[in-house]
Amino acid sequence: MSIFTTAHAPASGGDATPQQALRLHEVTKRFEEAGAPVLDRVDLTVAPGEFVCLLGASGCGKSTLLSLVAGLDQPTAGSIEHVGKPALMFQEPALFPWLTAAENVELALRLSGMPKEQRGSRARELLSLVHLDRAIDQRPHELSGGMRQRVALARALAQDSTILLMDEPFAALDAVTRDVLHEELVRIWQETGLSIIFVTHNVREAARLGQRVILMSSRPGRIAREWRVDIPQPRRIEAEAVSRLAGEITEELRKEIRSHAQR
Repeated sequence: MSIFTTAHAPASGGDATPQQALRLHEVTKRFEEAGAPVLDRVDLTVAPGEFVCLLGASGCGKSTLLSLVAGLDQPTAGSIEHVGKPALMFQEPALFPWLTAAENVELALRLSGMPKEQRGSRARELLSLVHLDRAIDQRPHELSGGMRQRVALARALAQDSTILLMDEPFAALDAVTRDVLHEELVRIWQETGLSIIFVTHNVREAARLGQRVILMSSRPGRIAREWRVDIPQPRRIEAEAVSRLAGEITEELRKEIRSHAQR
């Protein structure tokens, strides 16, 4: 990691290079002027079409990092450059209960400036992409947890971004539904060419999904280690290669947690 030299450089929100979908340079975040940083001098580059998983103990700043990239907050120091405006998908679907699945997606299209006459067909296309063709007229209470997350994913895709930020989107789902959505997400990623930054506490989930897995240190959050994953997709979460990688990452995570406890 490079030496931190910037006294205070707010996020530029500018464009990364053609070889970079996203670039964070020495990003630091404090929530109080005199407080200890939540993030400290984070350097991270994501290539176009790359799937990156962020791991770390609770409180290490993973969600804070996503908020900064999404533009919901500004870093205390450092710079963030990206291509286009990132789309953010949260752990909870947060759908409007009085709107149908299609209407929830159409709302995002309207906010992005799409003309009314185009919104209906585009919403149906996106719901078809997440395999919800038969649920377009159903309201959230009529959908399962996995289906609601598919609507939330379609809504995020409606923002027509090249970068998708996902903050533990499958954490509340049962194991079988989560595994099905893993397969769906990989398919959508491959079809769309999106760059994805996926935050998770689940080590096997990270090994199952990511082309690169990044381990963040406990507060202050820094990049402690990363793994480039050469296991071909589609992967199974129970596959031997995924299990071996998950074991290696888990051991490093345990070391990091023990080290933090001794500080």
